[in-house]
Amino acid sequence: MSLLAAIVLAAPVVLAGEKDFFNLPDEYEVRFQKVARADRETEWPFAIDHGLLACVWGLGQRLTYFVEDLGEKATEPDAAPRFLILTTNPFDLVFTNMEHRDLFAPGQTIEQRIQQVAPFVTIALKLCDQPPGSAIGPAEL
Repeated sequence: MSLLAAIVLAAPVVLAGEKDFFNLPDEYEVRFQKVARADRETEWPFAIDHGLLACVWGLGQRLTYFVEDLGEKATEPDAAPRFLILTTNPFDLVFTNMEHRDLFAPGQTIEQRIQQVAPFVTIALKLCDQPPGSAIGPAEL
């Protein structure tokens, strides 16, 4: 059986709670949550003090991000927020974030970065299960 035939046969089979690999998310499938560094927090993995956690379905799975909050700069025509893909996979954490690696706090090893990012991945994954417009409370963060 060719690879194409296997993909065509497997494509309609989507398990409960999953989306098709070829799903293109719309604005209703993206979830955001504001996060900020707490006073005296030492394990904050990011170089900026606040931002947005995001979760979106893509490539058949939930994808999690940390997005720079531009605030008032967001209205500028050429404003584009920087973002990081949040994952506990070391390969993805390093190589998919090369463009905006300056958003990570400096001086971290890969192991430290994974340990510090893991709770944010968990929170962001919870966002995909929430209805649009909802926010996870501070007690859950």
